[in-house]
Amino acid sequence: MGTRAGSRLTQIVKKHEAAIVAEWIKEQLAAVKAADRISEADLREDCERFLSLFNAALQSGAGEDIAAAPWTETRDMLSGLSRARAKAGYKPAETAVFVLALKLPLFDRLRSEIGGDAQGLADEVWATTVVLDRLALFTTEVYQTGREEVILRQQQEMLELSTPVVQVWDNILALPLIGTLDSARTQVVMENLLQRIVETGAAIAIIDITGVPTVDTLVAQHLLKTVAAARLMGADCIISGIRPQIAQTIVHLGVELSTVVTKATLADAFIIALQKTGAAIGRSPKA
Repeated sequence: MGTRAGSRLTQIVKKHEAAIVAEWIKEQLAAVKAADRISEADLREDCERFLSLFNAALQSGAGEDIAAAPWTETRDMLSGLSRARAKAGYKPAETAVFVLALKLPLFDRLRSEIGGDAQGLADEVWATTVVLDRLALFTTEVYQTGREEVILRQQQEMLELSTPVVQVWDNILALPLIGTLDSARTQVVMENLLQRIVETGAAIAIIDITGVPTVDTLVAQHLLKTVAAARLMGADCIISGIRPQIAQTIVHLGVELSTVVTKATLADAFIIALQKTGAAIGRSPKA
């Protein structure tokens, strides 16, 4: 944009800033129906700030290279806006339209101001299109990164919620597992279990796999790693929920679980845990 175009655009933006912002806001609200997500006052503030930074970058002669230093503040502003919209649940197009909706009011002003100079108008429109398209693409890239961060955080939270460690008795913890046990989840399971062992000083941890649909070699290895880690912290593990088909699978795979106490049900495992800790449950005598 630099020397061949852009100088007249900066003057036009200064001259018609209020009208450009008003039309820009109108275009955005019509495009994304965002009135229920952001107030017009907040949107106006974002638009005015962006337009100011946009014009300053153009005046610096930075041209169309939005990676250049004069565009840094503009990129930073768009990064913050894109990440915020990603967290708020906006779609990629609803984020990019923040920049793209600026085209119409800018083109209208360019046409009205320099419409008599066909070549000059063409240069300004093309240069403006290039830089706005690049900035819009930048917003979608940042948006995607932001969405991936949100998804990863949600997955982490879901993993933590799906691996609760419950203290069922003095010195006894229970860890009911539901769903597939992969490497990422195993790490969360280990961390949660070891943390609870430290907090409670538990001597026994029951790992219940009733809700684990299948047990293959990899799942068995993950279980053994968890058992080994718990032992290093001074707690023995009992694996419950060994259904007939799972028992057959483990034998067929040749997985060595002989060093681990296994039980068919959580109730059976709990009885063993009580015995190991020297506790017992009995019926109270009838009155």
